[in-house]
Amino acid sequence: QVQLVESGGGLVQAGGSLRLSCAASGRAFSRYAMGWFRQAPGKEREFVATIARSGVTLYYSDSVQGRFTISRDDRKNAVYLQMNSLRPEDTAVYCCAASSVGGGAYERGYDSWGQGTQVTVST
Repeated sequence: QVQLVESGGGLVQAGGSLRLSCAASGRAFSRYAMGWFRQAPGKEREFVATIARSGVTLYYSDSVQGRFTISRDDRKNAVYLQMNSLRPEDTAVYCCAASSVGGGAYERGYDSWGQGTQVTVST
């Protein structure tokens, strides 16, 4: 397993941008597909984006498609989530997750989880 620590959250006005980072410790980071999920108050955790081990295959939820970009840097053992055109409904705790079986849009596909970073988008 890998240990994951997110950073980069904060308070931003609607229409603004934030870049989240997820630092991984442990071995063989490049062998993991990575994902971002979020959980808003009173709601279930939901899928945001995933990136394959190769870094080539990307997949996004419909709600963030075209506004968010997931990327990874295996030299730094990190995955990122660039969030543009933020909306109040993007307010949530954002968590990164690592998958040894290919990732995907479902939580059960992930082995390790970070604690999360809070993103708050004001009107």
